[in-house]
Amino acid sequence: MLAQDRRKRLTEAMAQSGIEALVVYGNAWQGDYLRYVTDFSILEGHGIGLILPDGSVELFLDSATEAERAELETAGVTVRLAPEIARGVSGRLDRIANHRIAAAPLGFMPKFLADAARSYKLEDGTSLVDKFLMVKLPGELDVLRQAAKLADEGYKVFREAAVPGRAQFELIAEIEAFFRSRGCPDNFMIMGSGGQDVMAMAPPSERRIAKGDLVTTELTPAVQGYFAQICRTLVVGKATPVQQRAFAVYREAMEAGIAAVRPGATAAMVAKAENDVFRKYGLGEYATSKYTRVRGHGLGLFTDTKPHILEDVETVLEKNMVLVVHPNTYHPEVGYMVLGDSVIVTETGAEVLCGTPRELFEV
Repeated sequence: MLAQDRRKRLTEAMAQSGIEALVVYGNAWQGDYLRYVTDFSILEGHGIGLILPDGSVELFLDSATEAERAELETAGVTVRLAPEIARGVSGRLDRIANHRIAAAPLGFMPKFLADAARSYKLEDGTSLVDKFLMVKLPGELDVLRQAAKLADEGYKVFREAAVPGRAQFELIAEIEAFFRSRGCPDNFMIMGSGGQDVMAMAPPSERRIAKGDLVTTELTPAVQGYFAQICRTLVVGKATPVQQRAFAVYREAMEAGIAAVRPGATAAMVAKAENDVFRKYGLGEYATSKYTRVRGHGLGLFTDTKPHILEDVETVLEKNMVLVVHPNTYHPEVGYMVLGDSVIVTETGAEVLCGTPRELFEV
């Protein structure tokens, strides 16, 4: 039903804007545009989808394995194996060269397809699809709530599995087993363990967890392709007063950011609310790009979608957008700390989806 609702929403928008065909691209790293149109989660190679005003969808894949899987996993989609995918799609577009054709994201399209010498012209349809990727339908919000609940459950498993002597990859294996046992094969996850030497999070390594370590993670499981995220920090053993004081800054910053979430606010306003807390405590340097990438980001069919929560991003928040607010960064006294909750933008502010307490856990 979600796929049908998305296609209906798209075709209505195409009709209003006079677009007669929409082409979308996806790969294994970022497949949200492709999945929005085709309901296919690509795992390898390249995929290009085509949707027409009547709602018919064609999916071009350059991997025979992916094409076989798409035949089994998609409904109402014509799957086409195209080893030379750019030429295959170009040949299809030649047949509708007199139509208005939009592409999203236009900058991701193979150069051959976007070449001005082609018989057709591709307009930039990125903003049209971006709007729908950011502002969710009711059914999309429902599955994001389920994904956030799964993230809470996963973090409980993470806490119980974070014991001294265990390698990071052994801990992550247990979390992955938990999510897969719940029917969730998709989880973006990074972590860190240690003290002042740890500057960020990364994929799990062979480093072993030790008593006194800060252990950080962000868990991002998906339900029906929709990702929700939780970020938390724990201490193996008893937290020191310095660690507790440092963590209090992160909690204040996250809560300030969530309080700034409302329709009409901008991503920049949310980021500033978080960063101002760090500035208040003389930690403004650690809210810069030298130590941290973003102060949060959108969530949906991709783990890190628009809008990015930064002080120079003026994207206006709208009702039914979904974000994670996370002032994750390095602290000079204790090392890297994280804290973040997924939220839905509502008419009156933010609906917080994560139920895990906002505390520095001791395990």
